[in-house]
Amino acid sequence: MGPRIIVVGSLNMDLIARTPRLPQPGETVLGHEFDTAPGGKGANQAVAAARLGAQVAMVGRVGDDDYGQALLATMASDGVNTKHVTVDPEASTGVALIELDDAGENSIIVIPGANMRLTPADVQAAESMLAASDVLLLQLESPLPVVQHAIRAARTRGVTVVLNPAPARPLPVELLRDVDYLVPNETEAGLLVGREVSDTASARDAAHSLRGKGVRTVILTLGGQGALLIGEDDILVPAFKVKVVDTTAAGDAFVAGFAVALAGGRDLERAVGFANAAGALATTRLGAQPSLPTAAEVEALLTG
Repeated sequence: MGPRIIVVGSLNMDLIARTPRLPQPGETVLGHEFDTAPGGKGANQAVAAARLGAQVAMVGRVGDDDYGQALLATMASDGVNTKHVTVDPEASTGVALIELDDAGENSIIVIPGANMRLTPADVQAAESMLAASDVLLLQLESPLPVVQHAIRAARTRGVTVVLNPAPARPLPVELLRDVDYLVPNETEAGLLVGREVSDTASARDAAHSLRGKGVRTVILTLGGQGALLIGEDDILVPAFKVKVVDTTAAGDAFVAGFAVALAGGRDLERAVGFANAAGALATTRLGAQPSLPTAAEVEALLTG
């Protein structure tokens, strides 16, 4: 039996347009492929963790529509417990409009739909699952009061809190103080500290500032450079070199990989290395959830 992870977050259907390059404002470009794929940061991280060997439960909301049913079916097929994903008749399922160029870069617009109707009561309904979990995994595509409630509930039950502060938004200091592991990218870290993060030096400075706000450990992802682990140690864990096809969900694979490795007993540096491998593999395939690797694939890259 693998580590136990509960995810509170979003479920979206991704609508993906492939194009040679991303359009400029006011410009129309011709694309060459369109596809749909299950996504949403919460669902991506839940599926990623399940494929990496964890026992995973999901708390979220979808609409009473075809997209919602498809998302539930996909998560169930990956072994995610969806008992606490509510089907909301009053809202549509969230969707993400993704433009993806031939270099693997993307531009994304998210219409949250039912995700923004998630409530603290939804978290309370999953209290027994939360209490039995090793890690609570959160993002910011859900209402902030829900995120705050889930973090407080986890803290009172001794459950480790991993927060991926994406999409970027300011967060109250009292929330950050209850986070065990904060996992931002450069943009998100910059917004949280109020200054640009553009290189390793400024990333390290931002991570130390976040620790000064009460976060116990910061893992700041730097794309192709790897990830900074700033806690009692200060370590740059290098990235893996792969051929990039699509960066969508690479961050979600990283966060899930870190949570699984941490809950599975790896030390922090090895957990970040495992996360780097998971994130790298997710860039080698098209789509969000279709790109998420298995534990065997990650171990092969680590030992390869």
